[in-house]
Amino acid sequence: MKRFVLLDTAPIPENGGALCLFEYGEDFVIKIQGGDGGQLMNTRMHGSEDALAEIPCRKVAGRPNSRVLIGGLGMGFTLASALKHLGKSAEVVVAELVPGVVEWNRGPLGEKAGNPLLDKRTVIRMEDVANVLQAEPQGFDAIMLDVDNGPEGLTQRANSWLYSAGGLSACAKALRPKGVLAVWSASADKQFSDKLKKAGFKAEEVQVFAHGNKGTRHTIWIAEKLKG
Repeated sequence: MKRFVLLDTAPIPENGGALCLFEYGEDFVIKIQGGDGGQLMNTRMHGSEDALAEIPCRKVAGRPNSRVLIGGLGMGFTLASALKHLGKSAEVVVAELVPGVVEWNRGPLGEKAGNPLLDKRTVIRMEDVANVLQAEPQGFDAIMLDVDNGPEGLTQRANSWLYSAGGLSACAKALRPKGVLAVWSASADKQFSDKLKKAGFKAEEVQVFAHGNKGTRHTIWIAEKLKG
């Protein structure tokens, strides 16, 4: 019988909490320490994480020296998908706040996603994605956010700014002309679609299966910047 085996615990900077990496048979699972037992992510179901990068990266892949930003490394599947759908001259910047998550991807998790951290196009920034957004106006062709469980599914209150009017405005300013913002969420949220439109985006809500073509569906907003 499969059981959860705790492999490591990684403190969340300036938060007081921690993430826990578990082995579960042939798969890995990340949970919040002391949480309700729910999984933040696992290596078996990552279809929506793949799509989070595939959809926007296909839109910008033809641009010379395309540059994209991923908020949250997770288990590396979004990064791997971005690299797969971008050209050889592209750069993929990943902002990850928890050092332990990067170490897990260099260690036990790496093989599951194809070791995307070894790709020369990958740049890891050990800081909050909010800081990267505000520091680089018109720095990116696409931005992919997989932070927490989405606008209405927050487990960390500090993440709420990204989904606010101010956070979405910062995303718009960080995008180049006709840039694309993709936002992952565990559930749909019409109010967030309205927020995207008010922030200057043409937004589409896409439903994607978490695994294969059945079971749980997740939501991805694909929002194209309307003005320069």
